[in-house]
Formats: sequence, C-alpha cells, structure tokens
Amino acid sequence: MNIAIVGATGNVGRKTLEVLEKKKLSIENLYLVASSKSVGKKISFKSKDHEVYDLESFDFAKVKIAFFAAGGKISEKFAKKAAKNCFVIDNSSFYRMDPDVPLIVPQVNSNHLNNIKKNIIANPNCSTAQLVIALKPLHDLFIIKRIVVSTYQSVSGGGKAPMDELIEQTKLVLEGKKVKSKNFTKQIAFNAIPHIDVFSNDGYTKEELKMTNETKKILDDKIDLTATCVRLPISVSHSESVNLQFEKPFSLEKIREALNNFEGCKVIDERIDGGYSTPLEAEGKDETFISRIREDKTIKNGLNLWIVSDNLLRGAALNSVEIAETLIKNNFYGK
Repeated sequence: MNIAIVGATGNVGRKTLEVLEKKKLSIENLYLVASSKSVGKKISFKSKDHEVYDLESFDFAKVKIAFFAAGGKISEKFAKKAAKNCFVIDNSSFYRMDPDVPLIVPQVNSNHLNNIKKNIIANPNCSTAQLVIALKPLHDLFIIKRIVVSTYQSVSGGGKAPMDELIEQTKLVLEGKKVKSKNFTKQIAFNAIPHIDVFSNDGYTKEELKMTNETKKILDDKIDLTATCVRLPISVSHSESVNLQFEKPFSLEKIREALNNFEGCKVIDERIDGGYSTPLEAEGKDETFISRIREDKTIKNGLNLWIVSDNLLRGAALNSVEIAETLIKNNFYGK
C-alpha cells in the first residue's frame, strides 16, 4: 500500500514514522510531504532515505491513505482536496466537530468509521484520546454521568518550538537571567500556566471545550464534562486528574479488572511510595496508564483516577496509525 505523511518533518510527522516502522505495516511506497522550505530534505525510514515532496504540487492519487500532521490551516486548505483521491487521517482540530467526519479512537468507537462521508477521519485532541480510552470500559459497565477533569499537559502538545523554548527558558532561569516568553502567555520554566489555547466568552479555553465536545462525540453525548487545562514544564506526556460519577454502583475490584482487560490501558496502582505512573514513565510507551484509583466518598457512585499517556503517541501518531490499521483490516479502501 502507498502512504503519504503531510507534515513529515514536524514532531507528530516524525513520530508517525516511528510508529509505522514499529507496527510493520506493509508499505509499498512512502511519500513524505511538507512545505516548500523542506523540499529535498531526506528522512530515514526502515534504513532508507526518503526525500521530502512539496505539498503544493503533490498528487494524492498516488496513495491510499494520507496522514495529515501539519496543523489546522494546512488541513483546511489541503485535506478536502486530498480526500478526493484517498483516505485522510487528520491530526488537527479542523474537522473534529464536523458531523460528517468521524472522530475516532479505534478501541473506543471504531464502529463510527461506518459513517465516513468525506473520506476524512479526525484524530481527537491528545488529552481527549487518553481520557476516553480509559473511560470506555468503565462507561460500558457503570454508565458515566459526570466528569471533572484537570489536565497537566506537556509543552510538546504545542509543537517543537515550545519544547525548544522550555529548554531555553530553563537555562536562563538557572543562570539568573531575564526570561521573555515567545510561545507561552507567561514564563513556563518552573511554572504552571492554567491557559491552553484561546479563551471563549464563558471563561473556558478552547482546549477545555475541545475535551468536553470531543468526549461527547466519541463516547456519549449524554455525559457532562467540565475541564481545567494546565500547561506544565514537562517535555512529553500529559497527565489528568479525573473525578467520575456513575449511574450504577461499582467496586474497585471491578474497576481495576475492567481497565486491565481493555486494550491500550495498563493499571499501575499500588498504595506505596512510587506505586503510580508519572509522565516520565509514560514517555515512549503505547499504553495509557491509570493510577490512584479510589472511591470519592463525597458523592454517590464517585471515583477518582490519575491518567497518564504519551501525548505524541496515544494523542497523535499512535492513534492515527491505529485508525489506518482499522481501515486496512476492514478493507474500507478496496484493494
């Protein structure tokens, strides 16, 4: 099969290459596509150098599946055009809430792929992806009524430039020099910023609203969700403190059993020093890790969880490749 990656030189594009190599998909021809400034660059895949093609002139009729990992503006301009010739798996937010575009986490709602109308499949926000994969088995058993989630998100969620700036700011602070933020609203080094994306009129940020709307679209539109999203000086992996209220009573034993048996989830929950997962342990891992599982005794059928996952994998590249695997397995594209 022929595959293209749009935005192949960026964080998510390169991570998609890593996942494709690890997954060992049968790829006949791989086309790496980016802006004109990257044309001619060479990127290695399976010990072979691949030259970068110009997005403006690339012919998507050459491929069956195109991964878009270059941001919303690029998806807005080029995804629809590409989808005339192939399936587009889009990592940006541009198509996520389009009613004619399925928003997919394969372990959670692969059945929504039956509703493809535009040949475009959207990949959810990184924080949403790890949340719904942990909540799906619990919702199936006990029916979630309400979610209160606070996220602690790494700077890689904003791309390579914020990652570089975190390193730069950290050096400046340690040297006692003045810090001027470029990609953040305030200093990120040794700090926490309760602001990701733009504010809406009701005081929520766009990132927080994404979590609400995307969770409803993927999991169940009857679920109420409120979020507070915070950026931390961490390179990779997002963490979430999650409070749930179920319609049905539960036992902690059943909760752990359901999570451990669900594809993509791994419980690390010992009530000892270090008996939980952190962003460092999650980095580079495919699993979504669930820790600090305990009853919330202040509400009926309440539960608290700590969820950690590599945002560049589960929240982006890994989920996209798993969508492609699902398309291939179910022969959506013909031969």
